[in-house]
Order: sequence, then structure tokens, then C-alpha cells
Amino acid sequence: MKSLILAEKPSVGRDIARVLHIDKKGNGYFEGKDAIVTWGLGHLVTLAEPEQYDKGYQQWKLDDLPMLPEPMKLEVIRQTGKQFHTVKELLFRNDLKEVVIATDAGREGELVARWILEKAGCKKPIKRLWISSVTDKAIREGFANLKDGHTYDMLYHAALSRAEADWLVGMNTTRALTCRYNASLSCGRVQTPTLTLIAERQNEIKNFSPVSYYGLSAKCSQPQISFIWKDQKEKSSQCFNKEKVIALKENLSGKNAEVAEIQKCPKKTYSPLLYDLNELQRDANRRFGFSAKQTLDIMQKLYETHKILTYPRTDSRYLPSDVVDTLKERLEACAVGPYKVLVMPLRTMKFSKKAFYIEDSKVTDHHAIIPTEQTVILTELSNDERKIYDLVVRRFLAVFYPPYEYEHTSIRLKVGNEDFFAKGNVVKQLGWKSIYENKGQGLEEEEETGELPELFCGQKLNIKIEMTEGKTKPPALYNEASLLTIMEQKGLGTVATRADIIEKLFRSFFIEKQGKDLIVTSKGKQLLSLVPIDLKKPELTAQWEKKLVQISQGNIKRNEFMKEIRSYTIDLVTQIKTGQGTFKHDNLTNHKCPNCGKPMLLVKGKNSELLVCQDRECGYRQTIARTSNARCPVCHKKMVLRGEKDKQIFTCSCGYKEKLTAFEERRKKEGVKVSKKEVESYLKKQKQTEKESINNTLAQALAKLSLEKKE
Repeated sequence: MKSLILAEKPSVGRDIARVLHIDKKGNGYFEGKDAIVTWGLGHLVTLAEPEQYDKGYQQWKLDDLPMLPEPMKLEVIRQTGKQFHTVKELLFRNDLKEVVIATDAGREGELVARWILEKAGCKKPIKRLWISSVTDKAIREGFANLKDGHTYDMLYHAALSRAEADWLVGMNTTRALTCRYNASLSCGRVQTPTLTLIAERQNEIKNFSPVSYYGLSAKCSQPQISFIWKDQKEKSSQCFNKEKVIALKENLSGKNAEVAEIQKCPKKTYSPLLYDLNELQRDANRRFGFSAKQTLDIMQKLYETHKILTYPRTDSRYLPSDVVDTLKERLEACAVGPYKVLVMPLRTMKFSKKAFYIEDSKVTDHHAIIPTEQTVILTELSNDERKIYDLVVRRFLAVFYPPYEYEHTSIRLKVGNEDFFAKGNVVKQLGWKSIYENKGQGLEEEEETGELPELFCGQKLNIKIEMTEGKTKPPALYNEASLLTIMEQKGLGTVATRADIIEKLFRSFFIEKQGKDLIVTSKGKQLLSLVPIDLKKPELTAQWEKKLVQISQGNIKRNEFMKEIRSYTIDLVTQIKTGQGTFKHDNLTNHKCPNCGKPMLLVKGKNSELLVCQDRECGYRQTIARTSNARCPVCHKKMVLRGEKDKQIFTCSCGYKEKLTAFEERRKKEGVKVSKKEVESYLKKQKQTEKESINNTLAQALAKLSLEKKE
């Protein structure tokens, strides 16, 4: 009898088959003496569309809402149906004794496998492969220690509850808003509170009124040093009372200044904790401008294809004690190129299970992102992959280095009855910061202040008192890094879903980029004025996420949670039906849709400008400009490619313009060959990206469904 090993993707399935020496290839699987390896293509099964419950749901009618099917059905995803039927046939072979679930070790991975088994009607015994990397060693060890599949039943219940809750809330509110306001509007229990956060920050900045504040500085030319006044009562160097500061300046000018106190204190700071996905996405956005989704996609390749980093979708920044014995091997695996000299001092190190980065209680499904035991070949990595790998490896190496040590000096100067202060640091040992030397990374923890001149208590100084002035500043607009931070703080989404939530806001044209900053579009603002207030509150979604975790831990029952969701869905739909708002397109153009002839809307995608038909049933859209990777020869910024076919032209914000044909000729003269095939490939990718944008789930649904006409 054989075991069927079910992986999430073909690449992982092939790796498992190779490691287990299963080499007989079939159509969608590999077969050996004792096991068969097959795979999904991500999800093969999903929750059924409304019309699977009632053909009347094919038309979107406000009177049909809310839709509350129970039990909820599953359907095979049409695009991956062939592979599902392959898996189903294998599941019911007479020589099959059990199923080994080898999908990604997380909530969504569990859902992928369980839905396939449920839709196929398979009741065979299940085991679970639970590993944090897909190296040959990890696969072998994982299969040597397979777990009882039912150990993860509660994790599946949490995943199923998440999926059904999103269907009930998202499907009903999206249909209700679209029908009620005759526009393509969507909302969800996570994306709408996230959009609200961005809008609230914009409003905060818009309504911000700067306030002037004042202070004093005491400057000494010999020795050269500057002191800052601090109010003894308020303990602040900023004062909003201008008259008070002017009076102080007049009173203190010409008075003796004496060094009243000198404090020297040795200090040390340890390296930052290891990366979880959120922290890695933040750093990659700050340093390289990578989107959260881009970082996750790169990480997935480094984990799944190159096998040099561990599982990316983790919310832990610690390692469990059982990983300690593997640390030396992991260090050797990344001791190449620029990291070789950094690993050298660590080769004789003894690793302790009591180190600050080891904490079993703070590791849930997966530990922090670290290198695997597989040796990296840097030349096989793309430029972007090198950047992410570099971040992870340097953070990994940093935790083994000694602390950064410095001497902090604080000098208090007495002028009349007022105190002025100067502070400075003297580096004693770079420690872990030497990992980042000249890299501009990881050095934000302390403000780097310079060395102060040697003074002594009682020393008299000749100073000049000057008044300083400044204005309070509004908070900054959110970028993807800071948005990820606030989403984490508010409990919105998980490390596995936050990138997709942000991408969905872009795809729905609710937000757009202004440089690196995120701003809410007119469509997004109007949506927020129309959705129920409760759906905009981050607190509610955060409570749901906590309950999903409790379901996975077996602390609350799934049925209780779903009962609450159904009741909430009814309330939301009622509020939308009785809403009194209106929706108006304010981005109409003179361009006519080639399909239906209606005026088209000008919208901004994440990296493109598009013309989109205003008729949600038509669904036509056309990309008219896209940010390329080509750099401007004048200012070196990325240029925008506009136009179609032979009329395509690169433009830059600095004013530079260049036809695509001229660009190709210039690149050839510069020694960079751009073949016709490469150009065609680039344009093909553009069209494919546009096609993928069109064929998102909501667009498909809207394209095939029609609203009931109002009388």
C-alpha cells in the first residue's frame, strides 16, 4: 500500500519526489514503490459562487441580500480543474492507504489541502509534514517525523472560519454597495478598516495647523560646543510662549556660564531581533522601495526555489531551542562572498539556548526568517533577490556579534538660574553594528551624536545666547512600511495576508501612490462615506483575528464565531440598504469605450495609468502609461512608457522624453544589446500584467453578472 503526498505547488512536489527518490513521472504526479507525490497549483478548490446556491443570484439584486447559505459549498476552480481531477483519481486508488499533507505549514496551507480532500470526498487517514524550509535535509527530517494530521484540525477550522467570514461579509457588502449606488464598489472586514486608517491620516494632515515654538541655544566658540536650553519645570527645550523666551534671552545675555555637571555613562545596545515577515517588508520598503507583495514574492522564491531562507509567512522574531544545534551549519552555508569575513569570527563560537534570540514561548507555527543549511550561490540570485537575502543574512549574523558599546556624555551648563545641555557619544566597540558598516542599515536605534570636547566642572565659558524658532509638523503620510506597522499594531490581517490587502486596495483604485506615500483616491473617499461605520473600525477586525487564533488553539468553537459573523452580515446589509449617500464619478474623460461607447474613467494603478469603462458590466480597460525599469539618462529616475506599438515614448518627471526606438538605439551604442525578442518580451509582460489586472475575481464576477434594472 502507498501514501499520497500532497504538496501545495509543483516545484515543492518535484523537490519532495527527488529527495525521496520517487522518479516515475505521471501526468501531474510522480510515483514510486511506496509513495505518490502530487500537488495543487495553490488552491484547487474554493468557496462556491452565489449562483451555485440559487440561479437567481446570477443577477445582482438588492432584494436578494443578504445571502447566508448554510452549509457553505465548495467548487473546483475552473482554471485548475484538470489538476484537481488528477489528484482526485489518485486519492481513490485501491493501493492508497493514507494521505500526507505537505502543503505550506500554515493556516492557508492547511486550508488548501483540507478543501481538496473534502471536495474529493476522501476519508483516508491523514498525516502532516510540518517544516520551515524545503532543503533536502529539512524534507528528509520532516518525513522521518511525520505528525498526526488531525493535530491540525483546529488550525483548519480557523482557516475555514476566516474564508467563510470573508465570503459572507465581502460578497454581501460588495453586492449591496454596487446595487445601491450603481458603481463598482467593494469592501471587506480587513481592507475597509485599512483604507480608513490611510484616510484618517490624510485628514489629520489636512486639518493640521502648525504652531510656532521657541528655544534658546548657548554657543561657545572656544572650545567649539553648543548647548540647548531646557525648561526646568516643563523638562522641554521647546516653549510656545514667545514673550517668555525673549525675556529669558535678554536676562541671560552677558551672564557668566559655568559647567555645573558632567556625566559619563557607559552604554550598550544589543542587535535587533531577527526578521519576521512584517519587519522584513518594512525594511525592504524603506531601503529599496519594495512593496509588501514584492518582498513576499521574492521571499517565496528564496524559500521555495533557491531554498536558502526559511518559511517567509511567520510572525515570530525568535528561534526555538531545538534550532540551536543547526546554527553552525547555517552560518557555514552563508559564508560566501561579502559574508565570509563576517562569519569568520563566529566559527569557534558556542551557541547558548539562553541567548536573547532563543525563546520557545514566542515561537508559534514558525520561527524567525533565517538562512537554511543549504549553501547559497550568489550568482544564481537576481538583483532583487540579493537585496532581500542580504537583509536577512546580515540580521542573522548580527545577533551573534557582541553589543554595540559607547560612552554617553551629558554636560549641564549653568547660565544664571537656567540649565543648558550638550550630549555626545564616543564609540567604544562597534560590535554588531560592524555587520552594517558603510551599509546604511540597522543604525537607526540610537541617534549618532559626536564626541564632545573635554571640559571640567566649574569651568567658565564665553557664550552667545541665541533664540531658536521652529514649527510643529504634522504626522507623515503612510507609506507601505508605516502602514504595515499600524496594521500590525491594530491587529488588521496577518503576516500572510497584509500584502494582499494593500494590493487589493490598489487594484480597486481606492488608493494610489504619491512618490512613496499612499493617498486615498476620490473613489476610496466616497466608499468610506457609504460603508457602515462599524465596518471601518479596526478594533472589530482585530477582535475577529484574535478569535481565529483562539479557534486554532481550541479555546473557542468555530460555530460560535460563524453565528456572530452571520448576524453581523445581516446588520451591515441593512445599513447599506437604508443608506442615504450618493456616488459620483469625478474622473470621467472624453475617451469613449470601444466596447460600449460610454465615457471612460482615468484611474491610477500602482505603477500605471489606465482608462477603465465606467460600466461595471462592460469591464473594458486599457493601460495608457506604465512605470518601467528604464532609467532617465539625465536624472536617473525610472521613466514612464506611454503610447502604443510604434508610437511608444519614454517620459521622465524631469522633462526628458525619448521614443522607444531611440531608446533601443541609444542602449545599443552604450554597449547594452536590446534584441527585438527582448522588447517583444517586455511588451508581452506589460499586456499580461494588464490582462491579470482585468481578470481579478471581482471583475470576472461583474463582467458576467447584471444588475436588476430600476423601474
